[in-house]
Amino acid sequence: MDSETETPEAAPPPAADALDFDILPQLMGYQLRRAQLRMFTDFAGAMGAVQITPGQFGVLVLIEANPGSTQSALARAIGIERSTMVAVIDTLERRALVERRPSKVDRRSNALVLSTGGAALMDKLRPMVRAHEDRIAGDLSPAERRLLIDLLRRLSDGPATK
Repeated sequence: MDSETETPEAAPPPAADALDFDILPQLMGYQLRRAQLRMFTDFAGAMGAVQITPGQFGVLVLIEANPGSTQSALARAIGIERSTMVAVIDTLERRALVERRPSKVDRRSNALVLSTGGAALMDKLRPMVRAHEDRIAGDLSPAERRLLIDLLRRLSDGPATK
């Protein structure tokens, strides 16, 4: 084959650890996403036997702390669409972890409470979640953990208004 018509072979792609990440490591969003992926991967591994997702755990915590809350109130608190919350509650109800009861203040709404099985599962989940958090934040001091949580809360709450 003529050297002028030959196609040069493409160089093999660099290994992930050899990639130039350019500006990405300095971006909050990039680092938050990497941290979220690590958190969710570890959470999934830790909760595999009980088959609870981070979102489901959050909903169970809120229902336990606020028995009688409505799906709409929980959706607003978490910042998700009401239809998404309905699907989460349906899943938890099918697993007999949550019960829908008629609301005493609004007959159009259901009041959500943990079932006996849901309360028992929460007793099991709390130490599992704490161990997961300790594993992820093992290199942070208690003061650094508090600072990180404070900084993340400030980011998620948005700019302070004066």
